[in-house]
Amino acid sequence: MSVSVPLDRQLTREELAVDPVDAARLLLGCVLEAGEVRVRLVEVEAYRGGDDPASHCYRGITPRNEVMFGPAGHLYVYFVYGMHFCANVVALTDGVPGAVLLRAGEVVGGLEEARSRRPASRSDAELAKGPARLTTVLGLDRDDNGVDLTDPASPVRLLAGEPVPPARMHAGPRVGVAVAMDVPWRFWVDGSPAVSVYRRGGKAARRQTR
Repeated sequence: MSVSVPLDRQLTREELAVDPVDAARLLLGCVLEAGEVRVRLVEVEAYRGGDDPASHCYRGITPRNEVMFGPAGHLYVYFVYGMHFCANVVALTDGVPGAVLLRAGEVVGGLEEARSRRPASRSDAELAKGPARLTTVLGLDRDDNGVDLTDPASPVRLLAGEPVPPARMHAGPRVGVAVAMDVPWRFWVDGSPAVSVYRRGGKAARRQTR
């Protein structure tokens, strides 16, 4: 898979200090860079705070979710199922929780390194097809929780990429959550082979609630 994406400027905290739904739309087409590997985001999900029962911060601040309470532009990384890491970009303002889950992306840099981290992938399109795969190819784990994506010296940076045409930006229900599952806050780039397969949540998905 060959994708040409101009790596441009680093996103600012002010751009990300918005409602998570707006931040999610902004993030589509952006590039997350960690070391040699760069991933163009093609699928994301928005999560708010006290008014979103599917959010990790719905019941208030804890040591686990405190990064979601701001400031915007930081990386929120959590462990799920005792085996996978998922990464989120914090949105809104300091003290007001919200974040965007990074669900899938296309590897646009450091392809050999990405392949070495996901040797079982059947194609390059599957390297970062899903939130756990995305963190794996980027080498993200618990040590990256709280990293400032807007800092030029950060080991993980968020870059503005080629804008996604409105006609290719689609929205629909979130994946794998047990509550508020029909809220259309999942956004993806139509036609990208890296977009994950939609699976409606339910009782079996309770541990995935953000």
